[in-house]
Amino acid sequence: MVRKAAVPTASNGSYLQGQPNGRLPSLDSGQPVQEQKVVLKKKVTLLRGISIIIGTIIGAGIFISPKGILKNTGSVGMSLTVWTVCGILSLFGALCYAELGTCIKKSGGHYTYILEAFGPLPAFVRVWVELLIIRPAATAVISLAFGRYILEPFFMQCEIPELAIKLITAVGITLVMVLNSTSVSWSARIQIFLTFCKLVAILIIIVPGVIQLIKGETRHFKNAFAGNDASVMGLPLAFYSGMYAYSGWFYLNFVTEEVENPEKNIPLAICISMIIVTVGYVLTNVAYFTTISAGELLLSKAVAVTFAERLMGNFSLAVPVFVALSCFGSMNGGIFAVSRMFFVASREGHLPEILSMIHVRKHTPLPAVIVLHPLTMIMLFNGDLYSLLNFLSFARWLFIGLVVAGLIYLRYKRPDMPRPFKVPLFIPALFSFTCLFMVALSLYSDPVNTGIGFAITLTGVPAYYLFIVWDKKPKWFRKKYFTPKRIGLEI
Repeated sequence: MVRKAAVPTASNGSYLQGQPNGRLPSLDSGQPVQEQKVVLKKKVTLLRGISIIIGTIIGAGIFISPKGILKNTGSVGMSLTVWTVCGILSLFGALCYAELGTCIKKSGGHYTYILEAFGPLPAFVRVWVELLIIRPAATAVISLAFGRYILEPFFMQCEIPELAIKLITAVGITLVMVLNSTSVSWSARIQIFLTFCKLVAILIIIVPGVIQLIKGETRHFKNAFAGNDASVMGLPLAFYSGMYAYSGWFYLNFVTEEVENPEKNIPLAICISMIIVTVGYVLTNVAYFTTISAGELLLSKAVAVTFAERLMGNFSLAVPVFVALSCFGSMNGGIFAVSRMFFVASREGHLPEILSMIHVRKHTPLPAVIVLHPLTMIMLFNGDLYSLLNFLSFARWLFIGLVVAGLIYLRYKRPDMPRPFKVPLFIPALFSFTCLFMVALSLYSDPVNTGIGFAITLTGVPAYYLFIVWDKKPKWFRKKYFTPKRIGLEI
């Protein structure tokens, strides 16, 4: 296996070359050709970094159904405690990734850190599962929520047709793909706007909740820890739900090479984002309980809508629109970040060469973005999305735990590595233990689905030896998939 540098894009059999004025030379101009790399530009500022993290973490869950934690804890007080503790644990994980992002200044997130610490096989397995199943299924699920809630105001008196939801969802997915293929700057600007919309939506819930508290609406907080006692299995499951709600703090590390001044901006963006999200999540749940009892919250299909209908009247119609915008922001942030993982994996020789190509004018990883579109559409119209996500939910925490364990390993393996930002050792130790505990919990609580997911993940091992290690592949196969291509991306 040969690791490759970023591949220059080429057209008509010869590499595309830049000129001082930024224009490409004409093939028949007779001008001398000088080689120049096409690279991703550093366009992710501190504000854009914060918007990527917040915009990806906050999806539909906090507005629609934040009841998994309440169901498994059995009381209002314990559920708020779990929301807070999960936020702190997620901050610990984010701080570990901040250290990794400042000492390993490569894009790719989980994939890059596993590659640096443990080598190519586990890194390939991670990107294999992400490309084929996890990312298309996860994008399709959050996109379906977008499609459902963008149509909600038009179908107030009846059920929304499933075909209509899927068609609008397909339009949303395509729009996000086009946006991320066209411009890094515009994708980041729209993410900032969508993040602002999410925070406005949360404030629309928090402010009336605070007013309710000032009015003395505290009856649902009396004997807050009374109720059904959390079972031995219930409490860990509550933490599992909470950690899932906060997941997304790692996405800025997928675009490290595009972050301005990463030594400063990555830790700052992570810390600011996690504090905002944690405070917002806890206060949103407090606001819910000022108006809705624990029993009513468990029965509600859309908690934010129930809350808004009781306090805001007709203004509650705005809630589905904000939920749809929130979902669109999660779609945009996820695709923006994960496409960089595929770009880096291709650059390292673990995915077909074309995925490491960059548009010569737009400076976007166009093929790495586009490859997700057909896979996501297949999942949307044919796949059993929720089963796939259940099968592979443990894989996310397994690999995140492996990444953070890799941080500890690198402290001893490469002690002289420059570390502009360094966390106390107990933080990665505690967080990696938490991740591995959740993996063990999923094996115990749902051995069948977890076993299937484990088997799917293991398919990456023979794939690695077939596509990467085996060097006697047929010539037509090597030429088609794993040799430099002279393909122009000038559009």
